[in-house]
Amino acid sequence: MHLNRPVKFVLKLWVGYKLPDVHVFNKEPLTLKSFFKKWFLHPLKRRVAKFYLLLLRNIFGVRVIGITGSAGKTTTKEMLVSILKESGRVTASYKNIDPIYNIPDTILKCSLSTKYLILEMGVEYPGEMDFYLWLAKPDISVITNINPTHLEYFNTVDNVYLEKIKIASSLNENGLVILNGEDDRLKSSKKTIKAHIIYFGKGSDIYASDISINSMGSIYTLNLNKDKIIVHLPVIGSHFIYNSLAAASVAHYLNIPEEIINKGLKNFSVPEHRMNIFNEKRGTLIIDDTYNSNPKAMEEALKVFEKLSEEHKNYRKGIVFGDMLELGDLSDHYHREIGKYISRLNIDFLICVGSKTAPLIEEVKKTGRKNDVFVVESADDAFKIFRKYLGKESMVLLKGSRSIGLDKVVEKLLA
Repeated sequence: MHLNRPVKFVLKLWVGYKLPDVHVFNKEPLTLKSFFKKWFLHPLKRRVAKFYLLLLRNIFGVRVIGITGSAGKTTTKEMLVSILKESGRVTASYKNIDPIYNIPDTILKCSLSTKYLILEMGVEYPGEMDFYLWLAKPDISVITNINPTHLEYFNTVDNVYLEKIKIASSLNENGLVILNGEDDRLKSSKKTIKAHIIYFGKGSDIYASDISINSMGSIYTLNLNKDKIIVHLPVIGSHFIYNSLAAASVAHYLNIPEEIINKGLKNFSVPEHRMNIFNEKRGTLIIDDTYNSNPKAMEEALKVFEKLSEEHKNYRKGIVFGDMLELGDLSDHYHREIGKYISRLNIDFLICVGSKTAPLIEEVKKTGRKNDVFVVESADDAFKIFRKYLGKESMVLLKGSRSIGLDKVVEKLLA
């Protein structure tokens, strides 16, 4: 679409204040339905949602909690929902929808009795956080971590940080910011933030100790300032423990009793395809972490795989790995690093899905392993190979970016 500057400027103002160009002038096929949604329905909905939230905050006292980070946003949100629903009505973002559309819809789902509004504010493109803050600036901002994600658009991890830190630096002295104290970038951002800061993680007042992880879940001691709580999480992996620390930090600030925090963490709804473990009908132990993937998330998944391998020493073990996407010029580097990690593991087969895994395969084959290493184009092709490895005393990790489709392989296994 070729438009002169004044027309383009006016259209952007209508579609959404500071909404990135990618959402306004993209190359999707233009139909009558899509034209109506993009140029009338969604812009109108955003403005109605902004006004409605203003009403909810100023008259009914709703508190807005915004969560961003390179990983763990949805899990942190679900944990926080599970805790806060014991103290009042909670409305929260729902799954698998671009926040550009999800946030206005979520605001409009609030009732007048909503006490807490919890919004995931994930960013894929420069400028997205500005739009979220125009629409629904949080009272409490949470940043789970900063990792190499969406580098195709941000180019560097530093640029990822600069976009995400806006959710914290935009708040005034009355706001609260929850930050991962083990993330160097976040820890050094204190001087740019006016709001009160609570750090979680090692060296902070809120941290985990005495951690034990097995196939049944994660157990640890939650240290809340001087108080200690034994927490049983229904999900495995140290990265989920950090998500729970973020959720507990918010709840503790809101004066939620410790027993409610503990109950909420124990009973939260584990999101689909995030380190879900089950036995398929032929007896194979499946580790399903197919929701999404980036270098840090893949590393955490492999750590869990190693831990469970110790519990199942005699099992035949394998990995089905899908491309990590949107890594830009650093894609080969990060796939190669994951290949080095996998080459150290004692596995019996490896199936790679997608065109970006060549550097990973190179690293694995340097160990002399050539048999039972496969590269395929699609998740369906992976499933055809994968089936022959199913059986008792077998364990398989499935991990890849969502668009690769390994979640569909999991659905076939459950059928």
